[in-house]
Amino acid sequence: MSTGRFGDKIFVSAARGSGILVLALMAAIAVFLVWKAIPALQDNEANFLTSETWNPNATPPKFGIAQLAFGTIVSSLLAMVIATPVAIGIALFISFYSPRRLASGLGYVVDLLAAVPSIVYGLWGLAFLSKHMEGISSFLNGALGWIPIFGGDSPGKNSIFTASVVLAIMILPIISSISREVFLQVPQANVEAALALGATRWEMIRLSVLPYGRSGMIGASMLGLGRAMGETIAVAMVLTFVPGINIHLLENGGSTFAANIANSFAEAGVTGRGALIASGLVLFLITLVVNMAARAVVARRKEFV
Repeated sequence: MSTGRFGDKIFVSAARGSGILVLALMAAIAVFLVWKAIPALQDNEANFLTSETWNPNATPPKFGIAQLAFGTIVSSLLAMVIATPVAIGIALFISFYSPRRLASGLGYVVDLLAAVPSIVYGLWGLAFLSKHMEGISSFLNGALGWIPIFGGDSPGKNSIFTASVVLAIMILPIISSISREVFLQVPQANVEAALALGATRWEMIRLSVLPYGRSGMIGASMLGLGRAMGETIAVAMVLTFVPGINIHLLENGGSTFAANIANSFAEAGVTGRGALIASGLVLFLITLVVNMAARAVVARRKEFV
């Protein structure tokens, strides 16, 4: 009995220490980013939050994050909108529609796709996908051009829309895998009760599975959104940098925080590196806010956690 109590104390201490260590690491990262960014922000001659110019190596330096924030948020949200319904559909098919032998194989393939390096997706997007996106962009421009985001005079293949499609393919396995695990945790009694009352398979899913797994699906989507926001190589390889915010997502051009850091770091001077670190600090804060919002949404569904 005493050994068990001693072991419990060790476990509690280790768990508490791990949590404190994570918080300490996050605080250390934030302090480092602020410390390195302050000199560049002091030398900046433009408004850091609203300026669309990025030229920290000029004399005097002028840089702002408006375009980077726009590209990061829009491409990530669009990727999540594209990927989430497909990922949840795949998870439902594997969990409730597919034969067991096929389901195990499909689940393994989906999990394997989540482990593919981002540079592979970037090369595929650059060498294959972007060549076929110009026709799709032209079709969307012709059919939905009355909507501002699908408007524009010259839809291209290296646009925010193309980058969003690549990001959607990248985060789809993550959302699908987590959603599938959530669906498999649904109490079998709930499923059998719905079927016993005469519900069809879809009605059983709608009434018993989706309400139970709502918080898990939200968490999976937010995790995918977090990866999309921080993705670097794939976006940097697919997206063509054009200065300025362009609300026409089908036209070539745009940039994101991570892609700008990857493309600019090698040529950056002291002030340029500080500016990039400052933009990284903003991305850090945006990701933190997104995760806090996700936790707040999930907390409202505690009865299903």
